[in-house]
Amino acid sequence: MSQQIRQSIEAGKTSLGIELGSTRIKAVLIGEDHNPIAVGSHEWENSLVDGIWTYSVDEIWNGLQNSYQEVAQVVKDKYGVPLKKIGSLGFSAMMHGYMAFDKNDQLLVPFRTWRNNITEQSSKVLTELFNYNIPQRWTIAHLYQAILNQEDHISELNHVTTLAGYVHWKLTGEKVLGVGEASGVFPIDLNTKSFNQTMIDQFNELVAPRQLPWKLEDLLANVLVAGEHAGTLTEAGAKLLDPTGQLEAGVPLCPPEGDAGTGMVATNSVAERTGNVSAGTSVFAMVVLEKELEKVHTEIDLVTTPTGSLVAMSHSNNCTSDLNAWVNLFAEYSEAMGMEVDMNEIYGTLYNLALKGDKDTGGLLSYGYLSGEHITGFEHGRPLFVRSSNSKFTLANFMRTHLFSALGAMKMGMDILLKEEKVQLDEILGHGGLFKTKGVGQQIMAAALNTPVTVMETADEGGAWGIALLAAYMINKAEDQPLDDYLNKTVFANQQATTIAPQQEDVESFELFMERYKAGLPIERAAVDHLNEVY
Repeated sequence: MSQQIRQSIEAGKTSLGIELGSTRIKAVLIGEDHNPIAVGSHEWENSLVDGIWTYSVDEIWNGLQNSYQEVAQVVKDKYGVPLKKIGSLGFSAMMHGYMAFDKNDQLLVPFRTWRNNITEQSSKVLTELFNYNIPQRWTIAHLYQAILNQEDHISELNHVTTLAGYVHWKLTGEKVLGVGEASGVFPIDLNTKSFNQTMIDQFNELVAPRQLPWKLEDLLANVLVAGEHAGTLTEAGAKLLDPTGQLEAGVPLCPPEGDAGTGMVATNSVAERTGNVSAGTSVFAMVVLEKELEKVHTEIDLVTTPTGSLVAMSHSNNCTSDLNAWVNLFAEYSEAMGMEVDMNEIYGTLYNLALKGDKDTGGLLSYGYLSGEHITGFEHGRPLFVRSSNSKFTLANFMRTHLFSALGAMKMGMDILLKEEKVQLDEILGHGGLFKTKGVGQQIMAAALNTPVTVMETADEGGAWGIALLAAYMINKAEDQPLDDYLNKTVFANQQATTIAPQQEDVESFELFMERYKAGLPIERAAVDHLNEVY
């Protein structure tokens, strides 16, 4: 097997996917059987600079280079050959946000990530104008808010894109986006699989009195669907990704996608009535729809699969960040007591304790709002834990409360889909850090959604594997072969998976918690209003 993999590497019959997540940049190199043969990663974290959540350009490229070099080193150490040829390549990243460039390709303002809830005014105006939900995270919301704010850079705009689009552009020279990623920039016309021209015209008319030196269509990237070629790695791009100079140029790239689309691919949930949930720094659950929703819901994003099918998404900005902080506190305590710390053991012990908590979680309440939360109407976040005087304050209830709370805002959006819109969902596939402790995240998620939750053996590979699969699909698919057919027949035919069905007692427990969660939102509002960011 090792000899076969070595031959595939030398012949360039591999595909590489790199995804820039919120806390980690991950690279996955796959072989001809679509299984990972080398993985690399780079840890990073956003910074709050002048009230804006951002990552610097230097951090972006340093992280990409480090994650790529880790893959190259694994290839050299494990298979004894340098990584020079790659069959296909793809990039994905956290969706939405705002990267604005002038005619000289200079970044005009620091990258504004999805985490910024600073576009409420813009979001409301555009949602009403289009009769289509425009979340605060979307690129168009950031653009129009900058116009409303009369920011100086607006008159210098030449191109706006996302993080994935930026990386792809710098490596290929092509200003393109995959349709799934593009659906977080501006609404998509499901017939043309491109930006909705009627809404573009509406936007241009809206801003016409401001006499801007551009039309919206001049700023936006071209939209491509999965399977289309999106350019090739240039000489300069190869050196940018691999400063050692070993990586050869000319590698074909698939359209850059968002982490929503790559999550769908990595969980084989691109067909109707399938769904997936990604739970890590943020949590978003997605369902591929059979038809349009009856109403416009500001809690629900409408995006697309990488092939342009309509997807409803319930996206919460906050999931495991505050939960991880508490786990780290217990690790600190263990170290202070002179005990040897194994983080996997600590996570496993604490998460499994949550399954033993009381049905009413002991009356405890928490909000893991490290940043704002649009579903519940918060422009900023303040992590909060509170309990009544007669609460049952046990470690099991404490952990159960924080795990429930991590999914609270997302559940509010999914309840609209499943209970109000009556969307049909056969099962949902989970991936992300929440599911790393076997069984626990699945059981909690199944309770939240009252739907069976499946986790595949490749769940840990996540979106980086998903974008690698899209890169492989581009060069290996049969003529006119749909993406779902390719995934079913060549990737997931023999995939091992574990499914956990919702337990009625857990479902009832989660519903009880949600009553307290909703009733306690004014407490979180008071914390946001009165607890200053400065410490």
